[in-house]
Amino acid sequence: MKKRSTSEQIIGFLQEAEGSGPLKELCRRRGFSEGSFFVWRNKFGGMNVSDAKRLMELETGNARFKKRFAESLSGNEVSREVIRKSGDRIRSPGRGAVHEKSWLE
Repeated sequence: MKKRSTSEQIIGFLQEAEGSGPLKELCRRRGFSEGSFFVWRNKFGGMNVSDAKRLMELETGNARFKKRFAESLSGNEVSREVIRKSGDRIRSPGRGAVHEKSWLE
């Protein structure tokens, strides 16, 4: 089972690692891998708790924005396809002639 650590826990662990002895021993005691330590250090190194919370909020908001943007693009593409299929041939007003619509493509 994968454990999720809060940003407060991660920053506390990073601060503890700065002043402690061997990293391998600290990771073993706290139940983290050394790989996790280096990932966290790259992401949270030098931050305080409020900075980390702000980062998480921005990442969450960015993920929501990306999802909505992708849904919007998908909806626009569907609309364009419907217009393209239904509007391939239209009647010219007043003459009854059929013309190809090239401006949609």
